[in-house]
Amino acid sequence: MGWSVRESQRARRMVVRVFHTGRVEVVVPLRTPARLIAGFLERHRSWIERKRAEARRTAAPPEPFPPLAIELAVCAERWRVHLAGGAGPVRVRAAGELLTLSGDTGNRGAVRLALRRWLQERAKAVLGPALDACAHEFGFGYERMVIRCQRTRWGSCSARRTISLNACLLFLPPNVVRYLMIHELSHTRHMNHAQGFWQCVARYCPEYRRLDRALLQGWRHVPAWVFGEGVA
Repeated sequence: MGWSVRESQRARRMVVRVFHTGRVEVVVPLRTPARLIAGFLERHRSWIERKRAEARRTAAPPEPFPPLAIELAVCAERWRVHLAGGAGPVRVRAAGELLTLSGDTGNRGAVRLALRRWLQERAKAVLGPALDACAHEFGFGYERMVIRCQRTRWGSCSARRTISLNACLLFLPPNVVRYLMIHELSHTRHMNHAQGFWQCVARYCPEYRRLDRALLQGWRHVPAWVFGEGVA
């Protein structure tokens, strides 16, 4: 059974995650001894193997890389990908609905990083105005927005009212993304998940339960190339 281990300053206990690709990740507190991690995995072996079997049954076929096109559901955009080749660092130029990659496009790692940088830039351009509009519509205030590209979190709101959004939200349906924004904006008034917080969410998004379930399944909409998994 293969797995990856990620140490986290925020972790208070060990947690194992089985992603829809079948990848297993163990999140552990800093400086957790390897023998404790091995014992934890052995105790949860049956559950992990069951989840991995489920992932294999529902896994999508390997995707070609670089992708032929990138579809952003939240804004109904479809970008065709063209490899221009050349020498030097990989660069992405967007024009119309065409992404042209120039430079050493034979370097798959460099191509993936370049596409991820473009994805984050596009997320800032698309999600920033959408968050502003959502906050204005419902009378929320926040200090700033940051865009990240994370494997496990769709968004967060800090005590200083900085809202972080995952660039992968671009691949999700608009109503799901709007719910996530209302969720994080509600944290500017309630920095917890107590009853008052959920009442605030429900006030502005009555369908939040259904949309929250859809958000949990949202990783299935994220192309494998974003995190370098399941690509041909």
